[in-house]
Amino acid sequence: MEEIDRAIVAELAVDGRLSYTDLAERVGLSVSAVHQRVRRLEQRGVIGGYAARVSFEALDLPLTAFVAIRPFDPSQPDDAPERLAHLPEIDSCYSVAGEDFYLLLLRVAGPTDLERVLQEIRMAASVTTRTTVVLSTPYESRPPRISAEVSGRLRPRGPAGSTEG
Repeated sequence: MEEIDRAIVAELAVDGRLSYTDLAERVGLSVSAVHQRVRRLEQRGVIGGYAARVSFEALDLPLTAFVAIRPFDPSQPDDAPERLAHLPEIDSCYSVAGEDFYLLLLRVAGPTDLERVLQEIRMAASVTTRTTVVLSTPYESRPPRISAEVSGRLRPRGPAGSTEG
């Protein structure tokens, strides 16, 4: 990926609502050039979409838990993600290396809901569970680390794409 594309991705990862005008100013390109590059990044799958960061507490889902699962019988088909996809409390499902097969991220209203969802997970996927409840989240969903030298080498451009200074 080109340096300028990395800079565009870095800026959008921090603020996906940037206008093309503001983005162009930050990376030193014209608005039309930024628009074309963003469209190509989207088409290539580098940018997979734009999303709002929501407060799960404000949505009455203050309890976050990680649930490691492994099948009772490892010789059976590995279809736990499909069997659990209907549970809206599962925010994310990660295939992991190690003793466990998958790590689930759950968002629920409280301990009673967590207990209910754990039972549903066990029944639906024929798995054992090991649960870790999150006490606090110092940070989450940080923007990807894009080469620091990219932002240092790019200089804002003035009107018509000329370099100021």
